[in-house]
Amino acid sequence: MGFGLIKIVNKNMELIRMDELMLKKYDDHYLKLKLIFEHTIQLIDTYHPDEIAIEAPFFGKNVQSMLKLGRAQGVAMAAGLSREIPITEYSPKKIKMAITGNGNASKEQVAKMLQNLLKIKELPTNLDSTDGLAAAVCHFYNFGKITTDKNYTGWDAFVKQNGKRVKE
Repeated sequence: MGFGLIKIVNKNMELIRMDELMLKKYDDHYLKLKLIFEHTIQLIDTYHPDEIAIEAPFFGKNVQSMLKLGRAQGVAMAAGLSREIPITEYSPKKIKMAITGNGNASKEQVAKMLQNLLKIKELPTNLDSTDGLAAAVCHFYNFGKITTDKNYTGWDAFVKQNGKRVKE
C-alpha cells in the first residue's frame, strides 16, 4: 500500500512524506487489513490531514484480486472516516490525467512528473508510494472543483465543501 502526504503553503505543494506499507511478507489477508487500518490511523494521528484522497477501485480480470484490493481500500477509508476526515476517490485515469495530462500514462511517467513537480531527489524502486502521492496531488489540482468523483462523509461534509451551493 503506497501513500503520499503533501502540505499546501500559499497554494504551493510541499512533499511531507511518501512511502509504502510492505505487506507481501504476510500470508493472512485479515492480518494485512488490520495492518492497513492501524498504519492509516497512525499516519492520521501523526500528520493530522485535512482530507484524504484515494484511488478508486478499478476493474480487472482477476475477481479475487479486485475483491482484496476493494477490501484494503475500504479499510483505509474506514480509518479516515473513524477520524471524521473527508475522503475523495479518483479513478486511476483521472489521477494520471491530472499529473501527466495523459490518462493512459505509465507508472514511470507519473513518477517522473511527480519527481519534477515536487523536486524529489530520488524515486523509490517500487512505485506504489508514487501512486499514493499521485492521488494527493490530483486532489490538490481538483480541490474546489465540482466533480462526480467526490464522496462525502455525510451532509455536514457536503455543506462544508460546497457552501456556495447550499441555500439556507
